[in-house]
This record gives sequence, C-alpha cells and structure tokens, in this order.
Amino acid sequence: MNAASSLKNVPPDAPDRAPAAGLPPLPVIGGLTPFSSVDWPGQLAAVVFIAGCPWRCHYCHNPHLQARERHLHWTQVMAFLQSRRTLLDAVVFSGGEPLSEPRLPELIAAVRALGFKAGLHTAGIYPARLAAVLPMLDWVGLDIKTTASRYDTLTGRRGSATPVANCLDQLLQSDCAFECRTTWHPDWLPEPELLELAQDLKQRGVKHFALQAYRSAPGSPATVFPSDATKHALAASFTCFTYR
Repeated sequence: MNAASSLKNVPPDAPDRAPAAGLPPLPVIGGLTPFSSVDWPGQLAAVVFIAGCPWRCHYCHNPHLQARERHLHWTQVMAFLQSRRTLLDAVVFSGGEPLSEPRLPELIAAVRALGFKAGLHTAGIYPARLAAVLPMLDWVGLDIKTTASRYDTLTGRRGSATPVANCLDQLLQSDCAFECRTTWHPDWLPEPELLELAQDLKQRGVKHFALQAYRSAPGSPATVFPSDATKHALAASFTCFTYR
C-alpha cells in the first residue's frame, strides 16, 4: 500500500509531547491509510507508515519514506483509531521499514489496548527488533525480495540476505501467522530463479506465498507478467498462493 494522500480524513491534533529524559525520540510517523482491505489478507485494517529505511531498493513504491522525517503525530493516529474502534479489525505497521522505529513496541501495545489486532510489514532488516515485537503480533508480511545471491545488488547494501533469513527462521519457529511475498520483475528475478526461490521457501516450511506484480507507480497496471506455467508451479508449491 502506498502512503501517498495518507493524511486525508485524519483529525488534526496537538503535537506529541517531548519524550522524558532517557527515552527514545518521538515516533516518526510517515503517514496513515485509514482503511485497507489488501494490506492484511482477510482483515479490514488501518495502515500506519513508519518513516525510515536503510535499504535503497530501486523499485521502492514509497521512496519518500526512506528518510526519517515525521509527517504525522502519533496523537493524531491514536485519535483516528479511537474513532474507528469496532469498525476496523486491525492496524498494520508498514513503511519505510517499521522496525526502524525504536518505539514500535509501545505503538503496537497502544493499538492492541484499543482492541485491534496488530500486523507488520517488514523487509527483514532487523532480526533482533523483530524478536522483541513478535510475541505482540498477530500477523507478519515478510518481503522476500529475490534470491540470496541477488540481494545486495537489489538493496544497495552488503550482506542484506542474512538478516532476512534470520527473520524467516524466527517466523517459522513462532506461532504468528505470516506470509512471504515477492515483488517480481524479470529484470531482477528471471522466472527460473523465481521458481528456485519458491522451492527454497517451500522446503523451509513456508505455507503462504504471494507474488506481487511490479508496477512503475502505485495503482498503475502491471506491464510484465509471469507465465501461466510459472503461476501454476507456484500455486502447487504452497498451501496458499496469491498473485496480486
């Protein structure tokens, strides 16, 4: 989900209070989507975008969220969520990379206290931070961007495949529901390698996999498509396969 136009219908509010001495800085909220039926399969959710991501994936749909720049106060987010109790099922923390936010555990606890389920979109950059919040989460969408050998080229960072593998291991060993998903374009992941990636995920125990078509801009139509044979092979590999 793209964060553009995410401030519509969000009530104005006073800025967050400054943190007490010794606490992490105020949360850096990049935006809010008030309603989504696609960011957590089967749930009606609000999406809170955390600003900040250390990776520089060239196909990123939210490049304006790579820098740690606040566009919305947490008090505004909470006021909106208070008004949507019983109307929404869940809150998904997305980004950017939501695990870049030091106060994410507090934010998750706050939305759970309102009665919402808590979900997370992550690229798997911060395994220790995932471990800290995993017991608080009901669902995770883990980006598996490409094969291990291609990760560094895609993300612009060395050794970027290692933390992703660690995060996947944590999810496989947990009771938390999760989905692995790959945004696909043949320029960075030819179909034979996509199938190899899928087989690796299957062998590791992944049950839910989504293939997301690359789009040059959020909401624009896809221009390249995997073959029917590839989609059939992927569907046969997982308990639940989705092509978006």
